Amino acid sequence: MNHMKIQRNSFHSLEQVQNEYLNQNLRTPAVRQEGSLSFQDILEQASGAEKEVRFSKHASNRLNTRNIELTDGQMERLNEGTKKAQAKGIKDSLVLVDSLAFIVNVPSSTVVTAMEQSEAQENIFTNIDGAVII
Repeated sequence: MNHMKIQRNSFHSLEQVQNEYLNQNLRTPAVRQEGSLSFQDILEQASGAEKEVRFSKHASNRLNTRNIELTDGQMERLNEGTKKAQAKGIKDSLVLVDSLAFIVNVPSSTVVTAMEQSEAQENIFTNIDGAVII
């Protein structure tokens, strides 16, 4: 009599696969790879702590048509003013840098319009909830 060896199929049940997957994740230590961001880094980026202002299309057009060029120092101060406005909870801020006036949407760090202060009609700025003079 020939005895045949019966092979069982090598398929795993869904429960076995699920257990293997879950146990594998528990056994794998979390290793921070060189160059990767920490959770704190990601939070700071999401909160805009390191975010530089950007210019809307309208604001860029205003700067171009008025031949306004920002120096590195002015850009740095604009960023600083935006961060100060954010720290105070301002949503839409007037940021004055030298003779330039910027309306900044603070949560998105976006300059929505820009002008020379002398161009501001009657020196009235609307739709803002705070101002930073820097």
